[in-house]
Amino acid sequence: MKVWKYQYGENIIEVRNKDGLGSDLFVNGQKQDEKLGIRFSSTHNGKLDSGEEVKASLGGTWKIECSLFVDNKLQTPIEERKIRKKDL
Repeated sequence: MKVWKYQYGENIIEVRNKDGLGSDLFVNGQKQDEKLGIRFSSTHNGKLDSGEEVKASLGGTWKIECSLFVDNKLQTPIEERKIRKKDL
């Protein structure tokens, strides 16, 4: 599993790719979107408590990458890591 972690103000946003089992979007620890199954690309949508929209795009051919936007502004991850499922 690969996890991308972002910070936007006081908010923590995580995107998790579950190695062929799907992917999830978490905002401040709450799951806001989920995609199931094998995909070459996916888009997740969520909202911050302030009402700002969150959109994450996952995709790639050999390596999955993540782009995260808050109100259409590209964000830079503060952390990108691979973790084992049992470590969640």
